[in-house]
Amino acid sequence: MWKQFLSKLPRTKSSGGGGGGDSGQCSGGNGNPIQRTSSVPAGGGGRSASTIKRMSSAVFPSSVVAGIEPLVSFKDVPSSERHNLFVSKLGLCCAVFDFSDPAKSSAEKDIKRQTLLDLIDFVDSSSGRYPEAVIAACSRMLAVNLFRVFPPSYRSGGGSSGGGGGGEGDEDEPMFDPAWCHLQLVYELLLKFIGSNSLDAKIGKKYFDHSFIVRLLNLLDSEDPRERDSLKTILHRIYGKFMVHRPFIRKAVSNIFYHFVFETQRHNGIAELLEVFGSVISGFALPLKEEHKIFLWRVLIPLHKPKSVGVYLQQLTYCVTQFLEKDPKLAGSIIIGLLRYWPVTNSQKEVMFLSEIEEILEATSMVEFQKCMVPLFRRIAHCINSSHFQVAERALFMWNNDHIISLVAQNRQVIMPIIVPALEQNGQNHWNHAVLNLTANVMKMFSEMDEELFSVCLTKCKEDEENQVSMEEKRRLKWAKLESAAALQPVTGHTAVLVG
Repeated sequence: MWKQFLSKLPRTKSSGGGGGGDSGQCSGGNGNPIQRTSSVPAGGGGRSASTIKRMSSAVFPSSVVAGIEPLVSFKDVPSSERHNLFVSKLGLCCAVFDFSDPAKSSAEKDIKRQTLLDLIDFVDSSSGRYPEAVIAACSRMLAVNLFRVFPPSYRSGGGSSGGGGGGEGDEDEPMFDPAWCHLQLVYELLLKFIGSNSLDAKIGKKYFDHSFIVRLLNLLDSEDPRERDSLKTILHRIYGKFMVHRPFIRKAVSNIFYHFVFETQRHNGIAELLEVFGSVISGFALPLKEEHKIFLWRVLIPLHKPKSVGVYLQQLTYCVTQFLEKDPKLAGSIIIGLLRYWPVTNSQKEVMFLSEIEEILEATSMVEFQKCMVPLFRRIAHCINSSHFQVAERALFMWNNDHIISLVAQNRQVIMPIIVPALEQNGQNHWNHAVLNLTANVMKMFSEMDEELFSVCLTKCKEDEENQVSMEEKRRLKWAKLESAAALQPVTGHTAVLVG
């Protein structure tokens, strides 16, 4: 039967002729967690395929096999032999190819692709426990296909979507790996295998071990967004499947964040890692362990430092607010931490920080608010006076939030003397009409909130302004006297001369 079956299939050498290329056969498989797509998506986002940038294929080990042939189908062997056939097919899929030339070994690539689809279908329909030999063979095949060295980035300035130069991230097109046609199937197999009830976690943890997890995390630096999205889903599944590995995963991810924040400020997968950890944080038990609070202080707060924070700010803010939902008493120290990393010369980041502060204040209690309100509103007053109209506008918009108005109203004796001088200075000097209108609205709101206190603050503001003018005049007169006295002194070889 085997000879009859194999005689009908083509026997090709690695030089590979025409026939089916990969690009036309990489779609299909509806309803899978990892969507199968072509290596160059057709018409993605209204762009022609020729306009999509393609990265060079990752550097794979040189294990290309000439003339590989498919094995028999699972339905053609008895149930007792299917695990052995599964291992054989896994061995066949250990052959990896160079995808930089789409026409090279096209027949062999198509055979491997069909075998991967067979493996995925088998895992989907399997029942009973996987023997250890199956788990070991699957782990090896996944490692051979996935773990590879990425080529150097050739973007301008060497930037990346997670750590490039711009405040909002690079505007470069995403880089698509031509090997994705096979990689997506390997990732889909890994996702289904890890999530399968047939995989015993006690046996699986020996093969999907710390080394495997670290190498998997390293792949998150891929420039292909499809690969990072697949890895995000798989990492979440591994975290849920192997409870014994959870502390190690948290530590390994923390190390990636440390390396990014304090050394390179360049990584492609920060947003995906934070998205995974948003779900992890929501599952923390109460009261929070000290380890989790350290993760907040030493990882999440410093992640506001890189200038590319705009790329992952949404996921970062979600993680921070998840901590607040778990323990509202953290609000004051979180705000103080954000003030420590407040941007000085980057207006885009300043607008982002103001938005995050507003979101945090919405979940802040009165007790925690009072711990940080003085330094916070000194910073907000500085933002109100910013010559960048977007920063000033965003700071003034905070008074549209009812919860913030309530916090301010109950602490107006402290906050109004800080904010009113900034509003008065804006009303006199700011160049932007929208900012002037917002300033007038906030001043009117303060006046209605406590007219007597508002009048006292305005009076104090005018007195301080007059005192400042008087001090400047006194300083000018002192310098004039010094210059006059210096002009009357004879100049000798070692006499200091005041240069006008």
